[in-house]
Amino acid sequence: MSTSTHSAAPAPSAPANEADDIETGLPFPQRYYAVAVLALGITLAVLDGSIANVALPTIARHLHASAASSIWIVNAYQLSVTISLLPLSSLGDRIGYRRVYLGGLALFTVASLFCALATTLPELAIARVVQGFGGAGIMCVNTALVRLIYPRSRLGRGVAINAMVVAVASVVGPTLASGVLAIAAWPWLFAINVPIGIAAVALGLRALPMNERHPAPYDYLSALLNAVVFGLLIFAVDGMGHGENTPWVAGELVLAVGVGWYFVRRQLTQPAPLLPVDLLANPVFALSISTSVCSFTAQMLAFVALPFLLQDTLGFSQVATGFLMTPWPLVIVGAAPLAGALSDRYPAGILGGIGLALFALGLLALATLGAHPSIVDICWRMALCGAGFGIFQSPNNRQILSSAPRERSGGASGMLGTARLTGQTLGAALVALIFSVAPRHGPSVALLVATGFAAAASVVSLMRLVPRTASPRSSA
Repeated sequence: MSTSTHSAAPAPSAPANEADDIETGLPFPQRYYAVAVLALGITLAVLDGSIANVALPTIARHLHASAASSIWIVNAYQLSVTISLLPLSSLGDRIGYRRVYLGGLALFTVASLFCALATTLPELAIARVVQGFGGAGIMCVNTALVRLIYPRSRLGRGVAINAMVVAVASVVGPTLASGVLAIAAWPWLFAINVPIGIAAVALGLRALPMNERHPAPYDYLSALLNAVVFGLLIFAVDGMGHGENTPWVAGELVLAVGVGWYFVRRQLTQPAPLLPVDLLANPVFALSISTSVCSFTAQMLAFVALPFLLQDTLGFSQVATGFLMTPWPLVIVGAAPLAGALSDRYPAGILGGIGLALFALGLLALATLGAHPSIVDICWRMALCGAGFGIFQSPNNRQILSSAPRERSGGASGMLGTARLTGQTLGAALVALIFSVAPRHGPSVALLVATGFAAAASVVSLMRLVPRTASPRSSA
């Protein structure tokens, strides 16, 4: 994507003195426009990861596809996002985060149009694969752009807005899909992305900043190895959750480990590795990524299990279930900005530890609901989960981003998205496994397992408070 229209005039986002850039960020009102572009793009990318779930039966019926084969409408998107996050974030370090973001947003918009026009399942699945690559371009560098948009003193607030958008979009996807399907046919789930995407690209061409680029050449072989490793792991984890043949799953895992070993060894020789092993050598960065994986595993365990608990066990309707889960995202909207402001003053380790402890308590309270709980009993537990997760997420994301040198912000941003998707994939697979082993008490068991993951994440977060020698490459 060309950026020639911005090279002639002085770019406020890329002054000669980089220290000034860190301190000032983008000027107003350009900062507001840039944040709006990021919010629109990440909302589209995250929503389309979950919004199709609700419509699967309807889409399968209209396309004359079986229920089993229709799952590829979801899996195709998730697979292409996961295998391309790190390669595209590494590309952003080399050609610019702005180009990768706007290119991904444009590709996502075009693919959304083809999704809406699809008349067969293969056509829709292919369009979803392309849409996933576009979504990865959006998600892999959005926090790296936040680092350019906001000054260092307000970085936590910028990260909080991004985290809040991701959290809310993840939760409201099914509700929004139900609303669209109530008044329109399923293609509108994808067609609605087109005008929003066009507007975001147009605004992004004017508002998004440029960045310093890493001089290392792009490693195409590592990009291929990354796709093989993550692809095999996704198929193996999904196979475990759906009871596939054990030797086949074991073979996928063994092959993934073998390719992964060579992949990691190759990364150790690269000046700016695609899998950021250089960043993971920083204990604070590694602990922050581990905290993120555990917390999103807990969140996905809860999100998948709660509708079954509320509907099948407690007897609430589908509409009531959506209403009862609403306090969770609503509280995140309030908690995330507050936590972001606090993260500019207090350590992420303590804020994350407190937030995740509250999250674990909320999950435990949900797992131990009585047989006849009142609406208030359910809502305050949902609100406690949302408050805990909201307090944790913004400081943790800020820590991940600020633990990396500025020229490796793309790698840090890509790892942040990869950690989220890894946790969500593991959580969903664990729910399927738990339901197959303990179908009668599956939702409660899943919530107890989620409690364990949240508690473990709290401990890992607090480990960041242990005094360590600062990494010479880290920069806020």
